[in-house]
Amino acid sequence: MRILPTATKAARWTAALGLACGILYSVGGLLYDLLTTGLNWGTALAFMAIVGMPLLFGTVGFVLGALVAIASGLSRDIRDWMSG
Repeated sequence: MRILPTATKAARWTAALGLACGILYSVGGLLYDLLTTGLNWGTALAFMAIVGMPLLFGTVGFVLGALVAIASGLSRDIRDWMSG
């Protein structure tokens, strides 16, 4: 299994998940602030999650995708070595 394509695919999927989570978090924060304290810097910080969460999720996805590809390659090599 090639490492870079696997890690890139995992990063794209997790970044998309991070975008969805960031949008939900920012809209939820906006609604909460509107109903309680009013708009403030916390609202702006919640909207930064639209950028921050995909970056964080994508980075973690890339690293985990690379580790999965490496582990898959190693397990295949070990299986082939044991079978002769």
